[in-house]
Amino acid sequence: MAGTMDVKTDAGEDLAFASRPVPSDRRIARLPLTMAWWSVCSAMFYLFVAASLALAYGSWNAIIGMALAVVSYAAVNAVLVRHSIRTGLSVSLFSRILLGQTGAAIATLIFFATAIYYAVFEGSVIAVALKDYTGIGYPVAALIVVVYSVALIFGSIQNFLDKFNAILLPFYAVGLAAAIGLTIAAYGYSDAWLRLGPANGAASAGGVWGCFVAYMGVWVLMMYTYDYARFGRIEDVDYHARINFGAPFFLVTFFINGLAGIFLAASLPTEGEVSELSVVFALIKVMGLAGLLFVWISQTRINTANYYLAAVNMESFAQTALGVRAPKVVWACVVGVIAYVLMMADVFAYILQALAWQGIFVVAWVAIALVHILSESASETDHDRTRARLSETPAIRAAGTGAWFLGAAAGLALHFAGGAWASWSAPATFVVASVTYALMSHRGAKTAIARH
Repeated sequence: MAGTMDVKTDAGEDLAFASRPVPSDRRIARLPLTMAWWSVCSAMFYLFVAASLALAYGSWNAIIGMALAVVSYAAVNAVLVRHSIRTGLSVSLFSRILLGQTGAAIATLIFFATAIYYAVFEGSVIAVALKDYTGIGYPVAALIVVVYSVALIFGSIQNFLDKFNAILLPFYAVGLAAAIGLTIAAYGYSDAWLRLGPANGAASAGGVWGCFVAYMGVWVLMMYTYDYARFGRIEDVDYHARINFGAPFFLVTFFINGLAGIFLAASLPTEGEVSELSVVFALIKVMGLAGLLFVWISQTRINTANYYLAAVNMESFAQTALGVRAPKVVWACVVGVIAYVLMMADVFAYILQALAWQGIFVVAWVAIALVHILSESASETDHDRTRARLSETPAIRAAGTGAWFLGAAAGLALHFAGGAWASWSAPATFVVASVTYALMSHRGAKTAIARH
């Protein structure tokens, strides 16, 4: 396959690209990159979040909110993808240009911690499903999940993860269709899923706005996008910006999965509140072994991305902040150990809170990245200029770091205020961070010109 690397000569070279731009001769063809990236589209989380929003705000509000999320994600990703492909930068490297060395280290820490948290969630779903179906203990089931997840990322995007996820993608699609079909066969069809809402009949305040903002909580997918898109070829930039990382991807990820989630939550009898696990147990009850395999496929596909990006950014953080260098295998294993410890500890409530806080910092990063990309000239993204800017990186870039923390502070203040104010935390973060960065960058540019 064109663009494939020889791992025998440089094992895990794609992880090494966390510390340098991906060169043009190490980019990969559009289909392999598509298959590697579309691993992210399958997760029980997408089904569960849509069902939860429908229960809180009403089905139609959730559906409209999902549609708006598809549009917003596609618009932002179109900008990020083009920049990532032109420069070959990772999130860590781009953060050095935006925030400076110290700020980039913090951003990279937040990124890999978030990826690990999601790996813990998705891995726990597989482990619990395995325990429920086979009767083995949860610690053993979790260990099995972690070991094979770590082993999978020993292969690179260029020569394994693309093929692995390409094989599993049609099985995921067939499994989702089978889950819906068997649910209808077992319990009949009803359009009650379109009228889902709170038990008391009064939807939570916010409606469509609340549903749309909820999807801002997973803007870390835009960081995922940036780290994957850097492997795209320049000649494929339009395809990746419009199709692979664009509206078609999020139509499947949010909208189709979301509709399926709302339908299954309304149609499957579950014990207690609707959750990822209650839906999983109900699916296994209806589908048996096929249900377990469907859960394994959906969660394993997305965990290839979670583990891979956690290892990439942990490596970059260790090099930047600690001056520590180690082989790819080491970082993959460290991620696995941390994930297993978290899967064993009763820390899920704390992780959810941490994700909410970190999500605000992620939104601020995306805002700054967008303003920077839209305001820079084309000459600033060429290969030589990019390398020069990286070599000139100071410890702190005042404009980027200042805007990042001011935006995050505004979002956290509204988040802790609670109530209706909390629904404005992510949008306020975006506005404050983007406006502050634009003003500070403009003033910094004028100062630099005056000095010359």
